[in-house]
Amino acid sequence: MRLGIFGGTFDPPHVGHLLAAEDAVERLSLDRLVFVPAATQPLKADRAVAPAEHRLAMVRLMADGDARFDVSAVEVDRSGLSFTVDTLTHFAMEYPKAERFLLLGADVLATFAHWREPRRVLELATPVVLTRSDEAPWVLPEGVDETRIRRLPTRRIDVSSSEIRERVQSRKPLRGFVTDGVAAYIEHAGLYRER
Repeated sequence: MRLGIFGGTFDPPHVGHLLAAEDAVERLSLDRLVFVPAATQPLKADRAVAPAEHRLAMVRLMADGDARFDVSAVEVDRSGLSFTVDTLTHFAMEYPKAERFLLLGADVLATFAHWREPRRVLELATPVVLTRSDEAPWVLPEGVDETRIRRLPTRRIDVSSSEIRERVQSRKPLRGFVTDGVAAYIEHAGLYRER
């Protein structure tokens, strides 16, 4: 089994996340891709985000209807800071025979040296950096063997979670930025209205 693990804050999840997941499933021949919303990311602990239960619900709505996708609450249920090594250990125990791929943005890879147990992360999964053709070449953090990292070109989607939050605050429509289910959830839950 080939298992993709796509973690993140997903605040909120948007079409860019969805299309990156589609590209990963197709280009890596994944049998399953699991979205893993973070409870609190250690390197983003000082940033305000929607509560984890809302972000988890929105990711479930985004992934709904596609049998290739799953959503795990492992980090939300664990609470506290979300360390990738703990999450990968969980999936290694749950899927011991799976070939595991950890999907990352190039911006996230830049912080890799500051992660908890980065060498263990490399033992538990193959990092796959989702790149866009217009991005500047990235430099691997010191001590990371380039042969251990895969690059996966994805479609350019110029949308970000921060832009979506700003659109909500400005009362602008979200059509085309998030799925209809996520847009309805944001509206119903009253998320992102306050600065």
